[in-house]
Amino acid sequence: MQALLDVILPVFLVIGAGYGAVWRGWFSTSGVDGLMAFTQNFAIPCLLFRALWTLDLGPDFDPALLLSFYTGSATGFTAGLLGARYLFGRDWEDAVAIGFCCLFANSVMIGLALTERAYGTDALKANYVIVALHSPFCYGIGITAMEIVRARGTPARHVPGKVLKAMFRNALVIGIGLGLAANLLDLRIPKPATDALDMMIQAALPAALFGMGGVLCRYKPQGDFRVIAYICVVSLVLHPTITYTLGTLTGLSRDAFRSAVLTAAMAPGINSYVFANMYGRARRVAASSVLIATALSVLTAWLWLSVLP
Repeated sequence: MQALLDVILPVFLVIGAGYGAVWRGWFSTSGVDGLMAFTQNFAIPCLLFRALWTLDLGPDFDPALLLSFYTGSATGFTAGLLGARYLFGRDWEDAVAIGFCCLFANSVMIGLALTERAYGTDALKANYVIVALHSPFCYGIGITAMEIVRARGTPARHVPGKVLKAMFRNALVIGIGLGLAANLLDLRIPKPATDALDMMIQAALPAALFGMGGVLCRYKPQGDFRVIAYICVVSLVLHPTITYTLGTLTGLSRDAFRSAVLTAAMAPGINSYVFANMYGRARRVAASSVLIATALSVLTAWLWLSVLP
């Protein structure tokens, strides 16, 4: 148990430090905005670019890994969408935003940090494979569903353009796309440039975790607590359970299995709120879900770590 605490607590202590600094007024909300802008628009895209640029696209892109993780992810979105609509009576736009909360796991800020703490840097290859498709997959599903819902009665031919425009304005998607292009082109970058890139990367996760704590401090638990509880169950239990089952059935390698299940077990990421805010739907539910599920994931991550090989 002590070993698991040594893995989990440092990550959540950094989040807690950010939360406490904003709560006590030691760090301004404008400072949090600047820190999150730096991490989400620059540092983390640099991290993703570097990871995808150097990733071996042959053996690392295991179809079983992607099937295990993204089947759980898509099932979570479906459960969130239909549950919000038919169990809780939300309108379709709110239902899509709630479904996105169940879809978008915190694969980078907490998923990468926990996996690295638990299994070391060498264990992150499968994480980077998941992350490579995560933003395009999740935003593709979420934006497509929302635009279809909002475009009722308008020509369907307008939807693909709106989806692509929204996706390729996302800095994470741009970083991933540039990294894949550099990998496929076998691009060589001068050492001073890669050293500068590495300096940005070293700041990415600690700054993102601290900033995330500051963001969470703003949003008090509000909204429909039944919906929030439902999102927590789908995100923290259903998604990793499906991934664990499929990973076992498909015979995933130990490292890939660990990365897939642990990433699937993460709480909804800040992008869940970003998506809800982008469309102005279910914002309080999204923010509260990120806050409460992140707090609960201290326990659930420990439980999943304890059952992984």
